[in-house]
Amino acid sequence: MGKKRGAVHVVRHVRKHGDKEYESWLLRRSYRVGHQVKKETLATLSHLPMEIIDLIRRSLAGEKFALVDEIFEIERSLPHGHVAAVLGTLRTLGLEELLSKQSSRRRDLAVAMIVARLLAPGSKLATARGLGSETFSTSLGEVLSLESVDVDAIYRAMDWLISRQARIEAALARRHLSDGALVLYDVTSAYFEGRACPLAKLGHNRDGKKGKLQIVIGLLCTAHGCPVSVEVFEGNTADPKTLAAQITKLRERFGLKRVIVVGDRGMLTEARLREEMRPEEGLAWITALRAPTIRHLVKSGSLQMSLFDEQDMAGITHPDFPGERLIVCRNPLLAAERARKRMDLIEATEKALGEIRDATARRARPVRGKDRIALRVGRVINRFKVEKYFHLRITDLSLSFSRNEPRIAEDSAVDGVYVIRTSVPEDVLSSRDTVRMYKGLSAVERAFRSLKSVDLKVRPIYHRLADRVKAHVFLCMLAYYVEWHMRAALAPILFEDELRAQTNESRQSVVAPATRSAEAHLKVAKRRGQDGTPLHSFSSLLADLATLTRNTVRVASSEATLIHYAHPTPVQAKAFALLGLTHRL
Repeated sequence: MGKKRGAVHVVRHVRKHGDKEYESWLLRRSYRVGHQVKKETLATLSHLPMEIIDLIRRSLAGEKFALVDEIFEIERSLPHGHVAAVLGTLRTLGLEELLSKQSSRRRDLAVAMIVARLLAPGSKLATARGLGSETFSTSLGEVLSLESVDVDAIYRAMDWLISRQARIEAALARRHLSDGALVLYDVTSAYFEGRACPLAKLGHNRDGKKGKLQIVIGLLCTAHGCPVSVEVFEGNTADPKTLAAQITKLRERFGLKRVIVVGDRGMLTEARLREEMRPEEGLAWITALRAPTIRHLVKSGSLQMSLFDEQDMAGITHPDFPGERLIVCRNPLLAAERARKRMDLIEATEKALGEIRDATARRARPVRGKDRIALRVGRVINRFKVEKYFHLRITDLSLSFSRNEPRIAEDSAVDGVYVIRTSVPEDVLSSRDTVRMYKGLSAVERAFRSLKSVDLKVRPIYHRLADRVKAHVFLCMLAYYVEWHMRAALAPILFEDELRAQTNESRQSVVAPATRSAEAHLKVAKRRGQDGTPLHSFSSLLADLATLTRNTVRVASSEATLIHYAHPTPVQAKAFALLGLTHRL
């Protein structure tokens, strides 16, 4: 009697050996021989992955399968994670509602420009093209439902935004400043491309771009460096001249009756303090004395260097500064660095002047003429800027020079010495806290570095209309506002010192340079956070998040589409957890 063909199936076989169980998966065939049912093992499947075994089992049981590519097609895959992080933070901060409580296309475009400034700073044309449905560079345009975006729409949104700057800044001030608050104020400049804008003027060039017109940017921050307000001035505006507008803004627009303004010695000049920072109007200030004034205090005996024999900070009074506190500080490390730098510049100047002197005395083609020699000397002086340390004598035939030893000794005596000047009483702000608050101006300098070169790249500026330039700078400030909060939240996975503030507040000397915490040194050494997460810079973390994609998937034989998100890596998941966000928008 012959065999009858039977069914093929997958079985799980378990056998015991002592206390252990051994599992195997077998491909078997059942068949009949007469009235008997026989089983035959065709193959052992145990070496296959479990998902393959399950697929074979289900297929033999009669289920039908098709290739994924035959059912689904990825229509578009866009960088998304960095969009979700920045846009999500912006919304969590309530910035979208600060722009306008009513949803509109102009508001969405303004939000898109703020986010794009952090993701990929570029021209407004590049931003418009990146948002357009035909040229999406990220998922930002899709998420905000922006289609057919052109540069004119971007400009109209900028015009709408700048008209709302005053109320937006007032809302930020209500959120971050209260009566009696301390604010940091400083200015910088940015170079301008072209000559058509009325704000662009020849002025103090901080960017090293010779011959370029400038604009001046004034930034108001909280004591912790969070930006609150920004203002653009003509490029030839002197730093102290920008102060009056800030005082008016703080008192009238922000409604602060009492405020402490911290500004550097070039900002809060004697004239500005006398004319604009009147204490009867609730205005107090913290600044520092200029070097000539410090030397005068030392010469007059009002500042005795013996004060620093056992301490690095002391309070003094002087009749030239009635009703004010002077806090004198000496940093030995700063003193050594200034002495080294001065000597390097003096020696470099001596070498260059010596070459000119030798050129006047050589036999072959000597340099002659007082004007020609002076021109060469001027180039050296302008390069090293230590003319005050030399005695120069120029004739038609020669150059001679020597060091001005008394002046060198005079300046060396006050190396590392700086004097904080304030109208804030001791019972309101201690000497230690006053020095710390003045040093807090470094937070504004960090903001300027981020705005100008590191992340947001406010320059170069091409806009021709004054309001467009102001809107561009305001957009950059709002983007930095988002970045500032993101950096604070993401500090555990960034090369940031999370405990810097606590470490420096608890240190013995506030005069000494700020130091990193032990935890920060350990992070940098290991290149990993406390939980083992690889560390990033802010920009490299955004680049990592960008690899988390948002995919538009089309169902085969249908017009239907669905959105599918890539699965986040552990680092990406950690970033979103720290921000308190989800990557699904």
